[in-house]
Amino acid sequence: MSNDNDDVDATATRAAGDTSHSDDGQPQEVTPYGRKAVLGATVGYAMDGYDLQILGFALPAITLSLGLSDTQGGLLATITLIGTVTGAMFFGALADRYGRVRILTYSILLFAIFTGLTALSQGFTEMAVFRFIAGMGIGGEFGIGMALAAEAFPAIKRARATSLVGVGFQLGVLLAAFISAPVIALWGWQGLFVIGIFPALVAIALRMRLAEPEAFVRHRARVEAGQKQKNPYHLLVADAKTVRISIGIVIICSIQNFGYYGILTWLPTYLTKQLGLSTTNSGIWTAVTVLGMIAGIMIFGQLADRLGRRRAFWIFQAGAFVSLLVYSQLTSPAAVLIGGAVMGVFANGMLGGYGAIIAENYPTAARATAQNVLFGIGRGVGGFAPLVVALIAGWQGFGVALGFLALIYIIDMAAMLLIPDRRGERLDNAVA
Repeated sequence: MSNDNDDVDATATRAAGDTSHSDDGQPQEVTPYGRKAVLGATVGYAMDGYDLQILGFALPAITLSLGLSDTQGGLLATITLIGTVTGAMFFGALADRYGRVRILTYSILLFAIFTGLTALSQGFTEMAVFRFIAGMGIGGEFGIGMALAAEAFPAIKRARATSLVGVGFQLGVLLAAFISAPVIALWGWQGLFVIGIFPALVAIALRMRLAEPEAFVRHRARVEAGQKQKNPYHLLVADAKTVRISIGIVIICSIQNFGYYGILTWLPTYLTKQLGLSTTNSGIWTAVTVLGMIAGIMIFGQLADRLGRRRAFWIFQAGAFVSLLVYSQLTSPAAVLIGGAVMGVFANGMLGGYGAIIAENYPTAARATAQNVLFGIGRGVGGFAPLVVALIAGWQGFGVALGFLALIYIIDMAAMLLIPDRRGERLDNAVA
């Protein structure tokens, strides 16, 4: 707690021309700690994207090598996703109790070890166990990394911080796309999983050098001074207002994941079957869409910090609605290339914003839990997107399926009315 002399000194310093703090005393400049925290979270999330993507590239070789049926091969992806949602449900609560950096290190170590062990699988059962446990580590990493980034950066740049973490996932996807074919040709599918160990270990080493963020340190000090440690899960539904916020966030996280998985899972098939592009060209077109997503995430972080969370989300949700409708009508390769990039900007540009908006609406005692549980539920809902898109495409064609994906962003825009815009607020001012 600051005393009167501290307040006088702070006021005098700002009057003398110090621009490192805002008028309410909040820091404005990014510290070396903040940079390291965001870098560590970004690298870890990049490995999440890499790990989830390599299974798709390696699956044909895995099923052939281990003699798996198509059903068993498909189950491996489902089991990984189940592990991801499972890990999300409890790793965040551990981070709220024992520390962001500590539990983040454990979660990244868990998925690094079991990603590597996947290369030693001799059959379906072993691989299923390894993928489930690796998925648990992946599920834990997202929310804790977002909470750490949000707490380490100044309030006026918070969305930019969480957007940088969001970019990490897309970079991991691109890494998997670029190296999968040559690695499988040189070392087999096992090589992809062995590679997954090393960048994760770098992330762990970086995180081991980080202290806990100030917001968590203050929270732990209050608990040690006698304040009761509240159940973080209960804090997600503590009262009617918080329930409304949680419902709104679950909706926007579900639509984010539904749109993402629905687009990326079927985009190569749509480009190949509907537009007649070769497999190589469809891969290039997909990569351009992912690059658009990266650009969108960076742009969104800037807009969310300058215009506010709700306005930025509405701009991108409207953009996703329009761009998906337009994309579904495109026929020429050049138009599809440009349209894919634009669609990527809007459909996935919001990814980094979830870390900021969730962080700002829940107290430190439940911040990592909220990130993991609410986004984890959204990821679980998004897991149904490939099936739903396939059913609609089989009934009316892929163009109609893309049009359906566009419509869900109307619901997305309405859900934003349930969520307060707390841009620039101290995190300790979040609902208790």
